[in-house]
Amino acid sequence: MVFQAVRTRSEMIRGIDSGRVLPGFDSGCVPLAAAGRCPRQARSSLSYGDLVAGTVLSNNSTNSMDTRELVQGEPVAVVGIACRFPGADTPEEFWRLLRAGKDAVTEAPEDRRSAEGEDDRPRRAGYLREVDRFDAAFFGIPAAEAAAMDPQQRLTLELAWETLEHAGTPATRLKDTRTGVFLGAIADDYATLTRRRQEPGAYTLTGLQRSIIANRISYWFGLHGPSIAVDTGQSSALVAVHLACESLWRGACEIALAGGVNLNLLPDTTGTIARTGALSPDGRCYTFDARANGYARGEGAGLVLLKPLSRALADGDTVYAVIRGGAVNNDGGGDSLTTPNRSAQEAVLRLAYAHAGVEPAEVGYVELHGTGTPTGDPIEAAALGTVLGAARPAAAPLPVGSVKTNIGHLEGAAGIAGLIKVVLALHHRELPPSLNHESPNPRIPLDRLGLRVNTELNPLPRTGTPPVAGVSSFGIGGTNCHLVLSAVAPVAPTTADLAVEDPGPAALLPWVLSGRGEPALRAQARRLADLLAEQPDLRPADVALTLATARTHLEQRAVLLGSSTEQFRSALTALAAGDTFTGLVTGTAATGTDGPVFVFPGQGSQWVGMAAELLDTAPVFRQQIDDCAEALAPYVDWSLTGVLRNEPDAPPLDRVDVVQPVLFAVMVSLAALWRSHGVRPSAVIGHSQGEIAAACVAGALSLDDAARVVALRSHALIALSGQGGMTAVPLPADDVAERLRRFGGRLSIAAVNGPRSTVVAGEPDALDQLLADCQADDVRAKRIAVDYASHSPQVEAIEHRLAELLAPITARTTDIPFYSTLTGRLMDTAGLDAGYWYQGLRHAVRFQDALQAAFDDGHHTVIEVSPHPVLTMGVQESAEAVGADVRVLGTLRRDEGGHDRFLTALAEAHAHGTAVDWHTVFAGTGARRTSLPTYPFQRQRYWLGESTTGTVDTDEPATVPALVRQLAEAPEAEREELLRAAILGQIATIRGTDVPDQQSARTTFKELGLDSLGAMDLRSRLMALTGLRLPAGLLFDHPTPTALSRHLLRLLAAAAADGGGTPVKDRRTAPETAPAASEAPDALDDERIAIVGMACRFPGGVHSPEDLWQLVANGVDAITDFPTDRAWEQNGPEADYAPGADSCWTRPSSTPSSSGSRRVRHWRWTRSSGCCWRPPGRCWSVPASTRTPCTAAGPVCSWAPWRRSTGPGCTSRPESSPVMC
Repeated sequence: MVFQAVRTRSEMIRGIDSGRVLPGFDSGCVPLAAAGRCPRQARSSLSYGDLVAGTVLSNNSTNSMDTRELVQGEPVAVVGIACRFPGADTPEEFWRLLRAGKDAVTEAPEDRRSAEGEDDRPRRAGYLREVDRFDAAFFGIPAAEAAAMDPQQRLTLELAWETLEHAGTPATRLKDTRTGVFLGAIADDYATLTRRRQEPGAYTLTGLQRSIIANRISYWFGLHGPSIAVDTGQSSALVAVHLACESLWRGACEIALAGGVNLNLLPDTTGTIARTGALSPDGRCYTFDARANGYARGEGAGLVLLKPLSRALADGDTVYAVIRGGAVNNDGGGDSLTTPNRSAQEAVLRLAYAHAGVEPAEVGYVELHGTGTPTGDPIEAAALGTVLGAARPAAAPLPVGSVKTNIGHLEGAAGIAGLIKVVLALHHRELPPSLNHESPNPRIPLDRLGLRVNTELNPLPRTGTPPVAGVSSFGIGGTNCHLVLSAVAPVAPTTADLAVEDPGPAALLPWVLSGRGEPALRAQARRLADLLAEQPDLRPADVALTLATARTHLEQRAVLLGSSTEQFRSALTALAAGDTFTGLVTGTAATGTDGPVFVFPGQGSQWVGMAAELLDTAPVFRQQIDDCAEALAPYVDWSLTGVLRNEPDAPPLDRVDVVQPVLFAVMVSLAALWRSHGVRPSAVIGHSQGEIAAACVAGALSLDDAARVVALRSHALIALSGQGGMTAVPLPADDVAERLRRFGGRLSIAAVNGPRSTVVAGEPDALDQLLADCQADDVRAKRIAVDYASHSPQVEAIEHRLAELLAPITARTTDIPFYSTLTGRLMDTAGLDAGYWYQGLRHAVRFQDALQAAFDDGHHTVIEVSPHPVLTMGVQESAEAVGADVRVLGTLRRDEGGHDRFLTALAEAHAHGTAVDWHTVFAGTGARRTSLPTYPFQRQRYWLGESTTGTVDTDEPATVPALVRQLAEAPEAEREELLRAAILGQIATIRGTDVPDQQSARTTFKELGLDSLGAMDLRSRLMALTGLRLPAGLLFDHPTPTALSRHLLRLLAAAAADGGGTPVKDRRTAPETAPAASEAPDALDDERIAIVGMACRFPGGVHSPEDLWQLVANGVDAITDFPTDRAWEQNGPEADYAPGADSCWTRPSSTPSSSGSRRVRHWRWTRSSGCCWRPPGRCWSVPASTRTPCTAAGPVCSWAPWRRSTGPGCTSRPESSPVMC
């Protein structure tokens, strides 16, 4: 009664009629997905019809399977695909192979044959090419680790990247999201090879653990959703996809990567399978055919990116197909563990279609498990006929087929191959042929079952709207999985789509390419050039949008600027060949940048017609100009736009009270344009009157206050006109100050713009004399076209007037750092009051000092926001003077003030690492994402037992004195660079890459690709190189090569002073604060889960939960010495267990073998009290009945008579041989 009451209550909650019994169910059987998601649907009315077809599935309709009431939850969209199958490296190649009906099963290639010789086992199979090759550098994996990694890990890492690219999802967009990874994998061939051929090392554990196949993807991409490796035998990959869908439906993750991988690296595994009779002697899968005699093995991997359909549509993704539902069950209690169970297969089909809300008659195709075995095929056919075939008219049997006939049985990855085939078939609305079928298996009455094998390329039957197909995959242990998919109804274009305009053939477009290095960048260009040759009708705007917004932008970058397919084809060909051409922008993005410093110049960047074109082509710029005009209107009597357009009645730019406000407006509006494209300042610096624009852009002054300052201050300067001038002198400030001494205060330094860029202001005749002196000394000084002397004592004449005019302004503190060129350092912008703006006009501009302060604070990208760059040379020279690696960029240029020039500026900023929001470039163009080639990995061979460039001997004694001697003999000024180069060289050796350049010395070790194991490796190498004892946390405390080299120099100096190495305290930095967890998903089911049974076996004699409780309640320690009855290799490199002092006996306590002795492998013992020392690694045994203790009386210890062991690896030894104490 209790059970019935609970069940009735549960069914009431879930909306199930307890009196109804579904075919294949008992009255208490509810699919897991439906049971878990009913409460969610009470809060969400989304259905497949709502989302795609525009129709709502009725909960009141009735049918033979009562499926409609079980439809709960929206479909899952397949938005990205990647695969590596025999004969096909991409989804496009795979579809061509399937469509053409090609057989990719071949003889084993030479590099896959056993080196030790093989018997006559079948060797035809579906093979992948170059499974030994991997782009370790792309993923920042050291060569030694790459060689230790299971190739299945390496393959799925690459495929995960390709899946995201195929989906148009930059990898950075998924970082720190609840994205799940579900991967089916059953093979451990590489682990077996490793155990046979080499000793375990630092990377063996993580390299061979099957769970790491999924976990490594989550780790590398920074994904926080579930990360699960699935092993249900041959159904593993499809079960992994099912689990991913369930995770999405439950809200455990928001996006999922799912699939499977299988590599066949051991010939003897094939032999083992062959001895079971499962393999086809002629290496073909004859699915449902009379010739069925087993299957051909295959290998490969595939991944799909999954999203809830509503999110996929909202994100604008290409939806290749949707998963409507699915089910998993087990044969449980069939004829044998490995014999398929027809009843269970029927049940899983009913569960899947009930969950999907699909009628049997709606199914248009089923992708079979279909291995071609005499036993399995008839059982699968009978189950399909009963559940699906029986619902169809005799004239329209259900088409079925198996991808195994094309590529072999991929075992653990078989399900993902079938799924991808169905997804592509639904997407293209075609059914590719199933091969190797001539006449039906006599045990499979296709006509009676309502089935037919699809042997030709046919249109996809439209039994439903949209078309529906199923995929089956069954495991050797009876775990069955079936998923139900459907095509996606065409989505009607939105009003926004209809309103967009084509950019037209003349519009300049950016094609954004990137790679980890120059070879990959060129390879990417070649792939795109080939694509244009194959698909000349591709719209350049679509390609541009996809490259810019649907790809991860890597370090080595190029932007191609063009407007036609022919231009881009020529540009790609040149880039691939390493040539230069007009419209190419290249650069290397620096890591760890926080954004650019916006620099605003004073006068000098203006030109007639500047930025006028942007008034017509850039709405953001035009709006900001209008706002500036409104703010300036109370103080000027001319039109801002009139000046910019050089209208006839506009005042000229040579008036100080015109040029300064106009420049201010243009610079503020250009900053707004940069911001509209996602480029925001990490700091600001203004030169002279450019500080007003800097303060406004930083938010320290309102636009109205900034307009007041620039208009009234520039107008006040009119009073100084004709009394002075300014001259630029290309000499250091100290040299110029020396030259000015003889002028007795008539001249003064007005600005220090760089190490060799100084501006002088003062009286006109004195400036003329200075110019003459400079010319006489061959110094190319130049007069500046102004007739007043800013930043000189002459400004004191207008001090009180300025104080009165600017008194109403209010400055405020801003979050954007403001580097003052009055003080030469960072300042609180609350101090930008009226007094500051007078002082800034009176005193020298300390531009170089402000730059130095910004560089010291870690800013390494500078964008001059102006109509023409006038400060870039000074910025670059200032950076070089202090050894800072700084990228200096401009905005507009003289006579280039429109859209094309600003687009080029965006390209230059992007190429050097500044984050650009490219979406805004394509707004209103009608551009759409399109399918493009994925990343061209630059692979190398990594295999166990082979030397890698990342492996060196760090114990060579000669290395230590050599480096220390070089440091001691080098001049003090060169020692840091010498040590830094040694550190960078060791990093290259560890990672198996080229030596990083000296510019990388300020980059963190993590960014240089060193993980915790690599950090420990570097520490060990540096101890060998320097002779110092270094703490384990060395690289945590000193996280860059520069910081570490300086620390090591201090340690070496201290060691030299006291004659030896100086111990260093182990000081680890505190771990970084963990990022806030993603918002927890809504609870989808309020019912709690009851634990109703337990069982366990744990150390300490624990055989039940009660035993465990007693053990922990009593505080019992169950850790003991290593047991002697384990046949483990106890003298290997991992044998670090130290036996106790009384462990003098080596014979196992268990009963001896029939020969009277038992083989024992001994620990490496050292002498202990009462015990004798024995040589390590001996393979001797002692008879059970003659155990004799050691005697400590003499130099010889007596043991019982020893017998020679017959175990492998043992050496001969005379009986009764003594062992020395």
